[in-house]
Amino acid sequence: MAGKVFISYASRDLGVAEKLCAALEAAGLPCWTAPRDVLAGESYAAAIVQAINSCRILVLVLSKNAIESPHVLREVERASSKRRPVLSIRMDATGLPPDLEYFLSANQWLDASGGPIERILPALIGSVRGQDASETVRETLGTGTAAARPLADLVSSPAPSTPSSRWRKPALVAALAVVAVGLAYVLAGKFWLSKRVEEQNALAEATPAISNKSVAVLPFVDMSENHDQEYFADGLSEELLNLLAKIPDLRVPARTSSFYFKGKSEDIPTIARRLMVAHVLEGSVRKSGNHMRITGQLVRADNGYHLWSQTYDRELGDIFKVQDEIAAAVVGALKLKLLPDLEVLSAGNRTTNPAAHTQYLLGRQFFNRTNMDDFRRAVAAYEQAIALDPKYASAYAGLAVAENELSHDSKNSLAEVLAGQQRAMVAADQAIAIDPALSEGYAARGFLRFTINWDWAGAEADLSRAFALDPGSYRTYTCYACFLASLGRLSEALEINKKAIELDPLSADTWFRRSTQLNAAGRLPEAREAAMRALEISPEHAFAWFNLGITSLLESNPKAALAEFRKVNKARHEAGVAMAEHDLGHVKDSQRALDALVAGYASTNAYQVAEVYAWRGERDAAFTWLDRAHAQHDGILVQLKFDPLLANIRTDPRFAAIIKKMGLPP
Repeated sequence: MAGKVFISYASRDLGVAEKLCAALEAAGLPCWTAPRDVLAGESYAAAIVQAINSCRILVLVLSKNAIESPHVLREVERASSKRRPVLSIRMDATGLPPDLEYFLSANQWLDASGGPIERILPALIGSVRGQDASETVRETLGTGTAAARPLADLVSSPAPSTPSSRWRKPALVAALAVVAVGLAYVLAGKFWLSKRVEEQNALAEATPAISNKSVAVLPFVDMSENHDQEYFADGLSEELLNLLAKIPDLRVPARTSSFYFKGKSEDIPTIARRLMVAHVLEGSVRKSGNHMRITGQLVRADNGYHLWSQTYDRELGDIFKVQDEIAAAVVGALKLKLLPDLEVLSAGNRTTNPAAHTQYLLGRQFFNRTNMDDFRRAVAAYEQAIALDPKYASAYAGLAVAENELSHDSKNSLAEVLAGQQRAMVAADQAIAIDPALSEGYAARGFLRFTINWDWAGAEADLSRAFALDPGSYRTYTCYACFLASLGRLSEALEINKKAIELDPLSADTWFRRSTQLNAAGRLPEAREAAMRALEISPEHAFAWFNLGITSLLESNPKAALAEFRKVNKARHEAGVAMAEHDLGHVKDSQRALDALVAGYASTNAYQVAEVYAWRGERDAAFTWLDRAHAQHDGILVQLKFDPLLANIRTDPRFAAIIKKMGLPP
């Protein structure tokens, strides 16, 4: 972090901050920006304090949004207390309030108010590159280039009309400001010293200790000659992860987080720090025909010491035995108590047919790509695994979740949706019938029971059973949090979701679901932060952008909401735009977006149509579409009790009637 450029900005100026960051880093000037560089599990405030303490310069996106943000003021104040130079990028002509004027009047600024931000990037790079901690920012000269100027100009004078204007106040103003700030430092020395001690103590308390009983399983590398065994290498890694997660007292981050680093260049200490683990298990796989060579090694992250390593040359039919041996070696190296029977997975979870296992691994690989075409491939692969081994319980559990996801294809008719959901339920029932001790079978059926059948008692029984069988399963935590939210038990849901994030800190979907629940709870700043975390992990996560738009709507900021909704795809795009345009008073634009929503997606997304009508206060239309969603058995209908977009119709007797029809508690 030392020597990085700290970029300070209001959340509504994220786009500008991202462009500045990209330009600086492309020029070899590393940056620190939140939420991108806040590590998983790290206190947000403590991370910012530490980053400012060690930065070389703070670049401030100075706009009306920033001026209104107390967070930006605190960041500028902190940088000043640490005598870090501040370079402001002035985005508009808003005047400075006294508190910001005090800290910024002696610092430099670049004028970006007269055109696209790209025109000041060369000056920005030049100013930062020429910056030394002991001197002020040097002015960047050149025809047509914005120049860095003392902010005292901005404080006392009207905004220049063009970026080439170079007049400034006498140097005496800036000099007096420097003296004033320096005198303030002397007078407030004891205050800043005590604050620093408090902040350092807070940092120590806020940063969770990393347990020695923790390990991340990284995806094993495919070393096969044709590099066509990625599915096998990934499958081995995931099965090892699931096996180790069953060891008492051992913390193992979930698949999404461990696989986040696949194909990336981060070193072991960085990966371990982000996943909050003390050890990393990595390895490689070379498979040729029926023969495989598996190499594994357990590394202590803080010193790089190899606690264990081993190479296995075996036949393909021995894969489960090798997995057990690796898990036992890891447990032994970490000096943990081994389970009385390491093979905690029952016979139904495993298969003696290598070809069936291969199809199962392919199904899981396809499913993890999370798109409709690959969901379809996953279904086919799981069905092939079952054809090869009809007693393969895990293949049935995988088939259940894949069929359910595939049923949500927007091209499906209502009959196809219901048929797909029914096939999913049958597969989940079969998984449990074959193996009554299979946690993933209960988790799948519990999720389907409340989202499809609205069988709340049955869902709770299944999810509780899944917890008991596998307390380390992040999927069960995520499902259970959604279940509790559906019952209106938001505080409990958020606590369960928090545990899911601890198990899977780099899962964009888990952060997205947390932002959904925080919006419902009215905790809007936290909701925005959670959605931003999801986007930091997965910038294309459309649902996270939708949640950001909801946060802005709830904050009575439809202009920001509209910009965020425009980054969403499919039905939620039109729904969001219709609501934002309505709040902006653009009646025709709102109706145009709603008409497009109805025309394109009504057969499977009636709930989104109901949300728009409810937000616009059109109660009769809202209930017409909620009834249609009920008839379609729309899975999103389980959000009825906590969806903030339905606030306008919640007191209507018809709302209570739908709640009763779904069997939900009042």
